[in-house]
Amino acid sequence: MLLNIYLKEMKDCFRDRRTLLLTVLLPIVMMSGLVFFYESIGSSGEGETYKLAVDSSFSNDEAAIFKEYAAIDIIISADPEQTFADGDAQGALVLNPNFHETVKMGKEASFTMIGDSTSENSSNLMSLVATALTEYEKRIVAERLQAQGTDASLIQPFSVEQKEMSEDNFGGHLIAFLIPMMLALAIGVGAGPAAADLFSGEKEKKTMEALLMSPVSRSTLLTAKWLTISTIGALTGMITLIVVALEITFLTENLKKGISFGNEVYLIILIAIFLSIIYAMFIASLLMMTSIIGKTTKEAQSYSTPILMVVIFPSMMLATTSVNELAFWHFATPIMNLFSLFKELLLGVIHYEHIFITIGSNLLSLCVIFIIARILFMKDKWVMN
Repeated sequence: MLLNIYLKEMKDCFRDRRTLLLTVLLPIVMMSGLVFFYESIGSSGEGETYKLAVDSSFSNDEAAIFKEYAAIDIIISADPEQTFADGDAQGALVLNPNFHETVKMGKEASFTMIGDSTSENSSNLMSLVATALTEYEKRIVAERLQAQGTDASLIQPFSVEQKEMSEDNFGGHLIAFLIPMMLALAIGVGAGPAAADLFSGEKEKKTMEALLMSPVSRSTLLTAKWLTISTIGALTGMITLIVVALEITFLTENLKKGISFGNEVYLIILIAIFLSIIYAMFIASLLMMTSIIGKTTKEAQSYSTPILMVVIFPSMMLATTSVNELAFWHFATPIMNLFSLFKELLLGVIHYEHIFITIGSNLLSLCVIFIIARILFMKDKWVMN
């Protein structure tokens, strides 16, 4: 009986064009947009040039400071600051009169950099200008020390070499941030309409009473509808991930470079699929409960909206957290653990203790929510009004 009801509900869901649109097409369009957005982030700055406004007194010697920086395009302006304010340049540099001659004479020279730290292009330009001027300063200091017969190493007692662990796999870190968020959103968006229709929709259409009068127990009905919501959520997640994987493989460069699972690729994929199914079941329980509480489909969707929005926060919190900083609570907290474990998996880390903690906490939370939903469904107060 359970199987028959489950198959019936699945057929009803996929007969509805609105459900198909929301569960399949919309998540794919949303996630495709995110893929190309993050690909553009990964490639930002490559091959770009930035306009730096300088005044008309800017000499060739001063221009030589920036000759090795092809990304800096110097434009002469009567008023560099105004040129920047008008949007004709991403930054401005104002040197004091006879800047180069003043430096060569051993006197103190000054300059003013004008930019906007809230603008990515302006920030990139200001960083390049600062680097170029710092290198010029080092050359001048070295020349002055050499002229005095002093070894330049005396003012440099040590050298610093910084090794950035994430620099070599920037695409991998973007994918570790992108894929869990896509999966969580796709499952929620896909399962939401079905959950609202299977409970609140029945009440709104006045068919719930006839359904409850059938010889099928309420527990069986509840379980069948929950399995339907879980299946649709899992299918939506799988379809979205397949499309995203194909787009990353064939339509991106920076994100594709981040995919490197080594010999563990099949195990990682298997764990990811299993985790996605568990998460779909967990979200289905939450959405089912909001649908039981809601009197109409619109009301149920209003209750479920915070659930669909809350998945954004873990992704933001973990964006600046390294894999080696993840603690027990990251894997014991539902929703948060999806992002934490996927971050490990997508960076090629398989930690079995974390996997079991994640699955266990989700199953426990799922059972608690399902029991609460069953209690509500057994009461006519919630299912008949």
